[in-house]
Amino acid sequence: MAALPAHRALMGLDLGEKTIGVAVSDRLLSVSTPHETIRRKKFGVDAARLLEIAAEREIGGMILGLPRNMDGTEGPRCQSTRAFARNLSRLTEIPIGFWDERLSTVAAERALLEADTSRRRRAEVIDHVAAGYILQGALDRMRHLRATT
Repeated sequence: MAALPAHRALMGLDLGEKTIGVAVSDRLLSVSTPHETIRRKKFGVDAARLLEIAAEREIGGMILGLPRNMDGTEGPRCQSTRAFARNLSRLTEIPIGFWDERLSTVAAERALLEADTSRRRRAEVIDHVAAGYILQGALDRMRHLRATT
């Protein structure tokens, strides 16, 4: 990912076929917070909402979850995610990176079950909670890299 502007938050995205889970970080890039789930419509409508959130939250970079297969290979869903990122990058100067999202939805589901969240509520929030896991993984890695340099 390109150099990030100072004191800007990051946005994490869990891109699904029907929804986009959105999470945002704090400006210190330490904590990810689930933000919302966008019901997908057309690319233009989805992108407009993402860019609206980016402007509201002063986002300095985006992290898209990359849905690799369990063996690490990339399948059609990865190609779709990369295509979404290419199209989005044509609309904004915000740098876009990827994070391996394997098991992020599983982790989010487990956390919601442990919190005794109802089935209906889990269905409403799972995507943006998964986006939170994706973004937190990237934030933790960035913090680790900063600490070792």
